[in-house]
Amino acid sequence: MQLDYQTLESLRQNHPAWRLLASPHAPLIVSFLNRIFIAENVRVIAEADLIESLEDQLYDLRERLGDDSFPKSARDYLNDWAAMEKGWLRKFYRQDSDEAYFDLMPATEKAIAWLSSLGQRSFVGTESRLLMLFDLLKQITQGSAVDPETRLNELKKQREAIDAEIAQVVQGNITLLDDTALKDRFMQFSQQARELLSDFRQVEHNFRSLDRSVRERIALWDGKKGDLLADIMGERDAIADSDQGTSFQAFWDFLMSPARQEAFSQMLHETLNLPAISDLQPDRRTHRIHYDWLEAGEHTQRTVAQLSSQLRRFLDDQAWLENKRIMDIIRSIESATLTEKDTLFKSDINNTFMSINVASANIDLPMERTLYRPPLKVKLNNIKLEEGLEEADSSALFLQTIIDKQAIAQHIRKHLQQKTQMSLYELCQLRPLTQGLAELVAYLEMDSDAYTDRFNVIVDDTKEDVISWQANVHDELITRTATLPRVLYLRK
Repeated sequence: MQLDYQTLESLRQNHPAWRLLASPHAPLIVSFLNRIFIAENVRVIAEADLIESLEDQLYDLRERLGDDSFPKSARDYLNDWAAMEKGWLRKFYRQDSDEAYFDLMPATEKAIAWLSSLGQRSFVGTESRLLMLFDLLKQITQGSAVDPETRLNELKKQREAIDAEIAQVVQGNITLLDDTALKDRFMQFSQQARELLSDFRQVEHNFRSLDRSVRERIALWDGKKGDLLADIMGERDAIADSDQGTSFQAFWDFLMSPARQEAFSQMLHETLNLPAISDLQPDRRTHRIHYDWLEAGEHTQRTVAQLSSQLRRFLDDQAWLENKRIMDIIRSIESATLTEKDTLFKSDINNTFMSINVASANIDLPMERTLYRPPLKVKLNNIKLEEGLEEADSSALFLQTIIDKQAIAQHIRKHLQQKTQMSLYELCQLRPLTQGLAELVAYLEMDSDAYTDRFNVIVDDTKEDVISWQANVHDELITRTATLPRVLYLRK
């Protein structure tokens, strides 16, 4: 983007981030939104909870600055920040809920990130950035080389360098990074990790913009419905196949790998325990940054799925309106026909009611006819009905199976104390299902707020697990199985 006068003037008047920085209440807005949304990695918060937090901060400011410093109520401030002319918050209503929710807009997060970068940093590293740029150029040149000889020579150089390093290590000569190099690389890692969280909110905002444009196109469409659907589905596929969609899917696949998650957690733990890194006093969120990535990515995936579902219902409503209009036209034709029936059906030879085309023969080629297929005959077994017992025990009809969900949650938390994540399949192997399908459903209900105080539940739709259990049917043990997407329980 070129920073000429016209562009900057347009940004000053229209961009929400610029308006936020120019607002007289910017210190209040930025400090509050950073504490609520960014510091705690909160994606969505209910209106009542947000009002309560803002009221506490306003009370504290009024005690120090005077009652006239912020005269409006917390609800009025939030509605003002979410208005179209501000655009710092997104206010929306979830499906089947009358309570309003708030989310941070990407432009607001950019303004907060820019303000946080203005503070004086105790350490500014340049070596890691240069090495990262050099490595990126190396990946580009190697990844675009089509000559096999060039690629082979490069691999040989890498092998020679690795062999030389192995020889040095065997002799006891180990090259270690000094404290400055460790701090340099860790600061670069922390910055990239925080920027990655803000990218999720921008991707989610882009999908909402696409959904809004599609709805506008449906409302103004005056062509064929088939062309409209082809256009919409083509644009959806274009978003999924775009550079942004492909990159996000690749990142999500990498993050959903249990082996890579375990390796990342181990390396992060070892890095944070280094004395040079501990002296920097890293942010506590860095210890669980990969879990924040998982939570933000899962929220983005749910948003995209919800938008697709809402678009489907919107199209169904449009189809229902079209069908209703067609039925109204048919009824009007029937009503007009009944009104004019005496005139239309007069026995007058000169009064022509309808015309029929001259009969003509239809030519069908022999090879166009399909072969005869005999209909499928259903075989029915004759079963002799036997007279049942009159005095049967009806108490079995009132027996109910009660699942102890607290025991299941305790079982999950117990094993998450030893590992950072456990799959539903692993939990069922450690503790087989004794109450059948009802107990399996209870495991799937662990994603509610009542049980996720110590762990998170995510679903990986790309992989499947087969879970089996023994069922007692007529005093005979029968093995039953259920195939479902992989369910993962993550330690908080």
